[in-house]
Amino acid sequence: PKPAPPALRAGATSQASRAAGPWRPDPASPHRYVFIVQKSYQDSETGPESSVITKVKGLTLSEHKVWDVEEYVKPPEGGSVFSIITRIEVTSFQTLGTCAESMRVRNATCDSDEDCVAGQLDMLGNGLRTGRCVPYYHGPSKTCEVSGWCPVEDGASVSQFLGKMAPNFTILIKNSIHYPKFQFSKGNIENRKDGYLRHCTFHEVSDLYCPIFKLGYIVEQAGENFTELAHTGGVIGVIINWDCDLDLSASMCNPKYSFRRLDPKHIPASSGYNFRFAKYYRINGSSTRTLIKAYGIRIDVIVHGQAGKFSLIPTIINLATALTSIGVGSFLCDWILLTFMNKNKVYSHKKFDKVCTPRHSSGSWPVILALVLGQAPPPPGPCSTLPGLAGQLWGEGQSQVLAVPPPRPCPTSAPSEQMVDAPGGGAGPGLCASEPSQQDCTLTDARGLAQL
Repeated sequence: PKPAPPALRAGATSQASRAAGPWRPDPASPHRYVFIVQKSYQDSETGPESSVITKVKGLTLSEHKVWDVEEYVKPPEGGSVFSIITRIEVTSFQTLGTCAESMRVRNATCDSDEDCVAGQLDMLGNGLRTGRCVPYYHGPSKTCEVSGWCPVEDGASVSQFLGKMAPNFTILIKNSIHYPKFQFSKGNIENRKDGYLRHCTFHEVSDLYCPIFKLGYIVEQAGENFTELAHTGGVIGVIINWDCDLDLSASMCNPKYSFRRLDPKHIPASSGYNFRFAKYYRINGSSTRTLIKAYGIRIDVIVHGQAGKFSLIPTIINLATALTSIGVGSFLCDWILLTFMNKNKVYSHKKFDKVCTPRHSSGSWPVILALVLGQAPPPPGPCSTLPGLAGQLWGEGQSQVLAVPPPRPCPTSAPSEQMVDAPGGGAGPGLCASEPSQQDCTLTDARGLAQL
């Protein structure tokens, strides 16, 4: 047979969807998610105790010299937060004396000595003002003279870029964690004695326990351009996550690394990273220093995680909560009260309603009409007998299935029988036109508890 047209198939599908009714979520799905996926049967602990030790290795070149790790890593202790210098602005041979203030300082420009107040100290400036107006380092401008380390940074600084070889720097990140509640400890370095760490670099699949990262790899994983980041500086976070299911083997508890930039690069006022430091020495008996403004990549190693292990108390609490929320709790309570309680009959009487199935008289007009039409009537009542034709029809129809009328609530007292005339207008024998006093009463199980 040929396949149905697409429109017909679509119509059949839509009709089937309408026939099936709207989709309704399984009420047990949220509880299954909480209990199994979220592992609510476990006792958990967040925030492991952690220690981080770092070590950077590598050489780089600038326009004037070769830089080693002792010069471009600050601080050198190897903690969880450190900076790698990628660009510097150097102001060499600063000595204590007097010189022109930087033009970047507010109200530093002047035309005469009257514009400069002697003894004034600007918190954002470079020294104490002497009250003189002197020519600037370059150009026709003038600024107020200050007493301090001269020349100031803006007047004689030289920029040097150290980022040429920086992407190949290697960073060793040693991390150990401990969950005190479960007495569980683990580290991120594989316990091997064959010099494994000397020739490996991190790979998420093959070398997970070789925490040696290249600086270029970290910046790339954070989604940044290395050259731009090296010029302006920035903060990169190395996040180590230890999510451990302690019901499984300890080998299944592994670190997961992620990298992202932490400073807001799209906000110029707060993006980038730089700091200043100085190197001091003496020349001909006078104090001299070299001021360095360093731009670099700051690395923040952040460790977090969560461990869980089976515990009976949270299992019972969450299981009882789940059963109660889906109605099983009330079902179990009813079953216990109806089965084991001494006064279970009292509880059953209060919980269930009693309804009755009435017996119609076989001599009433509805019964005779049913016999004439060939339908099986209910069994005859005790207050009447079937006359003539009705009796014959009853004999013929007694093999048919009895039709049971719908139940109705039990009346407090049986209604009185009323006499009605037989067909043909004559006065016939008395027939019960209403319900007799005898009734079949049955208990209805409102919630299906009898199946227990």
